[in-house]
Amino acid sequence: MSYNFDRLRVLVVDDNMHIRTLVSAVLHAFGVTTVLEAASAEDAWKLLLENRCDLIFVDWVMEGMSGLDLSVKIRTAADSPNQFVPIVMITGHTSPERVHAARDAGVNEFLAKPVSSKSIMARVISVIENPRPFVRTKVYFGPCRRRRRVDYHGPERRVEENVIKPGKKSASAA
Repeated sequence: MSYNFDRLRVLVVDDNMHIRTLVSAVLHAFGVTTVLEAASAEDAWKLLLENRCDLIFVDWVMEGMSGLDLSVKIRTAADSPNQFVPIVMITGHTSPERVHAARDAGVNEFLAKPVSSKSIMARVISVIENPRPFVRTKVYFGPCRRRRRVDYHGPERRVEENVIKPGKKSASAA
């Protein structure tokens, strides 16, 4: 399948200039014309408040606010400009606990360092081709954490009213 990424606006957040440059160069090579860069989560938040972004690549480990904290802020802050923006977490820490923590912070995709052009584009394609509905519970807001279809009908079964499509507001959020 062929994609035209020229209208896609991507934010790359990493305190390592070389990673920002690499990810930006790969995105430009695939046709993304607008790539914003931030060296910290705090700078990224300021950029998000002033610019529309369609996708965010964020490093986990940074001075000050971590990429995980930024992800939670994007998903839950009252002044978040887009709680539904897809977030790809980039990190060299790939233990199952880290992957689960990223998922629980509302991250859409996980990208292990070292990154490659193939792995970067795989995550972009994944958020385009496999969008997940968002879920709001008492303790979580973000993309549905389930990647497999499970026909579970027990007492903890998620009710449909907690599933939110991007661009829509839930009854509890209205």
